[in-house]
Amino acid sequence: MSESRAVARALDALRHGWAIRVHGTEGALDLLPAETGFAEAGLVAERLLISAARAVTLKLANQREAAVPEAPVLIRGAEPFSLAAARQLADPALDLAHPLRGPFLAETIENHDAAVVAMELARLAGILPAFLVASGAEIAVELTACSLDSFKDPLNLTIQARARLPVDACEEAQIVAFRARDDLREHVALVIGEQRGDRPPLVRLHSECLTGDILGSLKCDCGPQLDAALRAMATEARENQGWGVLLYLRQEGRGIGLINKLRAYELQDQGFDTVDANERLGLPSEARDFPVAARMLDLLGVAQVRLMTNNPAKVAALEAVGVDVIERVAHQLPANPHNERYLATKRDRTGHILK
Repeated sequence: MSESRAVARALDALRHGWAIRVHGTEGALDLLPAETGFAEAGLVAERLLISAARAVTLKLANQREAAVPEAPVLIRGAEPFSLAAARQLADPALDLAHPLRGPFLAETIENHDAAVVAMELARLAGILPAFLVASGAEIAVELTACSLDSFKDPLNLTIQARARLPVDACEEAQIVAFRARDDLREHVALVIGEQRGDRPPLVRLHSECLTGDILGSLKCDCGPQLDAALRAMATEARENQGWGVLLYLRQEGRGIGLINKLRAYELQDQGFDTVDANERLGLPSEARDFPVAARMLDLLGVAQVRLMTNNPAKVAALEAVGVDVIERVAHQLPANPHNERYLATKRDRTGHILK
C-alpha cells in the first residue's frame, strides 16, 4: 500500500471510530479517537493524547502553555480513561457543565513525531484532537509518521474536468475541477472572462463556507465576499479586457472541517473570539493548504496574480509557495451587527487590514 493511500485509509478509520497505529522514529502509538471511537465493552486506557491548548484549559499544574496550541500532550488521570470519559474531556463545549476536572499528570511523549501526526490526522478527519492510547484496541490501519508528507504532496493534484459555466455575475465563465488520487476533497476554479497570458488575473482564494456561502450566515463575511469577488472579476472582464480566477478550496473553517467550525461557533456563543475558540478546541486558527492553491494556479497556467485579500499573511503564504503576487487588491465589505466582533478579531489578532 502506498503511504498516501495509508493516510486516506487512516482518515476513513478515524471518521468511523476505528483505532489506528502510527509508527514514529521512537516506536508506535495505538490510538483510538475519543470523539468517534467505539470498542469492545470495558476497554479503558491509562493515557490520553490531547492538544497543548486543551491541556492548558484543563489547568495541568506542570503543563506550561505551548507556543503551538495544537501540539500534542500526553496525560494520565487518577483513574484509567473510559471512552465516555475521554469524549467528555475532549469537548470544550462541555467545560461549563463539568467545571471540575482531574487531577491529571502530563507525561513525556517518547513517540513525539507519531503524536504530532496524530493531531494533524484528527484535523484532516474533522474530529476533535483527542485519542485514547489504547494498546488493547483492534487496529484498523497502520501508517508511518512520514506518510503524511506523501498524502499532502500538492503534485498529487490534477485537473479532472472542465466545462463552460455561465454564472450570474458573468456568462463567460468556465469551471475547472481538481482532485488528488487519495484525497476525497474536490477543489474547483472558476475562470471569469477570457483567459489571456498578457494580463495577470484578479484572483480570490475562497475557502468553502457552507454556512456563509449557501445558508447566508451573518456570523462571517464569506458569502458577501464570494459574491463581491465574482462581481469584481466580471467588471474586470467587461470593462478592462481583463479576467479573473476564483479558487474555491474545500477547506471548511480554514481547514478544521464543518463540525469543528460549528463547535467553534458554540464557543463563540459562550464569549470566546474566533481565534480563542479554535485554540480551545486544540485546533489551529489557520490551517488552509496554500500549496494546493499554488498547484491549481500552476495547472491553469497562471504565472502572476493580483490577489483579492485583506490579509497580508495570505500574500506571504502564497509567495512562500512560489506564487508571484504582483498586487494586493483590497476586498473589504461592510460589517453587520452579527459579525462586527469577528471582523474586529481578524483585524486585531490575525493582521487583516480593515478600516
